[in-house]
Amino acid sequence: MRRRARVLALELWLPVAVLVTWWLLSAGTDSLYFPPLQTILEHFRDTFLGSDAGKHLGPSLSHLAIGFVAAAVAGIGFGVLIGMNRWASAVLDPLIHFFRALPGPALLPFAIIAFGIGATMKVWIIAFTTIFPILLNTIDGVRGQDTVAAEVARAYRIGRVRQIFTIVLPAASPQIMAGLRVGLQTAILLMVVSELVASTSGIGFFILQSQQQFNIPDMWAGIVALGLLGIVLNGLFGLLERRVLHWYIATRGEVLR
Repeated sequence: MRRRARVLALELWLPVAVLVTWWLLSAGTDSLYFPPLQTILEHFRDTFLGSDAGKHLGPSLSHLAIGFVAAAVAGIGFGVLIGMNRWASAVLDPLIHFFRALPGPALLPFAIIAFGIGATMKVWIIAFTTIFPILLNTIDGVRGQDTVAAEVARAYRIGRVRQIFTIVLPAASPQIMAGLRVGLQTAILLMVVSELVASTSGIGFFILQSQQQFNIPDMWAGIVALGLLGIVLNGLFGLLERRVLHWYIATRGEVLR
């Protein structure tokens, strides 16, 4: 318990010090672009902790959730199939690496033309960009599985589907979770970018609209909300990761964060 308290104190001292310094240095300032932290937090409270929170966060979270889940399902599914089939890997690898090299924001003009500026466009751009770190990590995880386990499975004539769920996926799960963590950060980034470029709702649209209306405290409040959202989602993913990889943590004596 004491060790955990020391680790928590070590993690929190710098963010707390930054906030205290920001509060003190910005107190009483009349700068248009850098309002006092107190003012920013008041706008954050009124906008994102009040009745209007769902109006700004709801669309963003729904697009993020649908796009990320779709990318996870497709990335893991195709990653297992490609990782277990050398012919499929040889054929599809050039195409995968071509598309993964395309920056997500560069595809926004096409996405807008193809899907308009509604929810479909945002979900598509999030899913399409997020799938690649998940897909590539899954392929590497499947290829790196213990060959002895695969030989034993063949010797005992264990079916392919059963092999996937009892041997392949558990062995590849550390790398799959690593891909999902990277994919989550990518999904958050594309969620915001898609709302900045073409949207009528969401936290990215709120930040852009506040900037265009010269409502700088609201703009900073949106940025703070976005940062806190990233922290919360990363924390929740860490809890899921520790639960899924509890066996891996125990064998390596590591604590995943």
